[in-house]
Amino acid sequence: MSMNSGNETTSMLSTRRQVILSALGAAGGLFLAGRISSGAFTPPAKAPKTKSIIQIWLAGGPPHVDMFDPKPEAGRDYCGSLDQPIETNVSGIRICQLFPLLAKQADKYSIIRSMTHNNFGHETAAYMVQTGRTPGDGQVYPGVGAVTSLFKGYEAGYKGLVPPYIVLTTPQGRFAESGFLGSKYMPFVTGGDPAQQVFAVEGVIAQGITPKRQQARRDLLHQLDTLDHALSNRSLVAWHESEAQAYDLIVGDAGKVFDLSQEKADLRDRYGRTSFGQSCLAARRLVEKGVPYVTINNGGWDTHRQNFETMRRKLPELDKGLATLITDLADRGLLESTIIWCGGEFGRTPKVDWEPPWDGGRNHWGKVFSMLVAGGGFKGGQVIGASDAKGEEVKDRPVYPFDLIGSMYELVGIDTSAKLPHPQGLEVHVTPTASENAKSGGRLREIM
Repeated sequence: MSMNSGNETTSMLSTRRQVILSALGAAGGLFLAGRISSGAFTPPAKAPKTKSIIQIWLAGGPPHVDMFDPKPEAGRDYCGSLDQPIETNVSGIRICQLFPLLAKQADKYSIIRSMTHNNFGHETAAYMVQTGRTPGDGQVYPGVGAVTSLFKGYEAGYKGLVPPYIVLTTPQGRFAESGFLGSKYMPFVTGGDPAQQVFAVEGVIAQGITPKRQQARRDLLHQLDTLDHALSNRSLVAWHESEAQAYDLIVGDAGKVFDLSQEKADLRDRYGRTSFGQSCLAARRLVEKGVPYVTINNGGWDTHRQNFETMRRKLPELDKGLATLITDLADRGLLESTIIWCGGEFGRTPKVDWEPPWDGGRNHWGKVFSMLVAGGGFKGGQVIGASDAKGEEVKDRPVYPFDLIGSMYELVGIDTSAKLPHPQGLEVHVTPTASENAKSGGRLREIM
């Protein structure tokens, strides 16, 4: 590698630590941390068919009556302009008129219309939906992604270089995903925008630097690393292993999972050339590589104002990305081994607030809301539970977050009675035990 002056050599030396530590933060550090086993976990004797979970998190609280639980008979004050729900390919199931693609796929997913927790705060509701626990007992429990990473990640023999828990593309922010499990089980948040020409995954893709130049920089760093030359290789085995893993993500084959340009243009068009649509495509590529848990964090659903204007933008985008994800997974034989769950922390007020400054807004509503589940052992073409005529209360078969989460754990092969490692040595199980008196309507046996 040629250099124009000694300045570049000095610069390379001064940034050596940042370059390598950045890489290790993206891959190698997680690689090593994942292999510090507590010895507390044993993989199931028989591997389950379900291998991965994709969570589509609609942050802010999506309006259930405008999506999967339409109520046109309740009148304009409840359904607004979205008053023409459409039939799906499953007789008797209607969904929003802005979901024409999902309407053709209803045989592949089921809708839970009776989710409930009666909490109206973003932070506490998000915590409840993603942990299955009620706040207030002094503990911060891990979310589904962290628990799945614990039991299906490195502890269970996961060999991937890509970390076992990925969030596309921004932090969820409403709660601490890893809870008392600690930073080892925090997700790797990609950053970047998969809809751009280059999906600049933080710590993996360096904008404006080619893989060839990345490799040249690595070679130069090794030449300048006099400490490495002075010590025996045995002293730095762990460091070299981590560095190799990191660089395989940056310049090797492992990082190519994030290179969406490898996909056909027409498939990328079907997903939608939006951040959400391309995140769905990235999620499919990740589970195809065996990543156990992927979250697509899709914000913008907190529609206190002008709900219907927002829905006419957001719902077609969701329709395109989610419907294509379901069909793409099915076409590749991956839907049976991949759970998709789609929803947010709560629903929104069934009655529309037409007064200024809300101008047709909907507020927080935790009494009843909807979730969509597909794949991974969940049957399609079903509706679980029901809300009342105006979508205000659970009418039939309440489903609490604990019920849904426990059902997913069962399908992916996680023993719900297993103990979680607690920093103070407390006895805590994957899901609440009977003695904890957690509200439950029962596991989703109807669709399992």
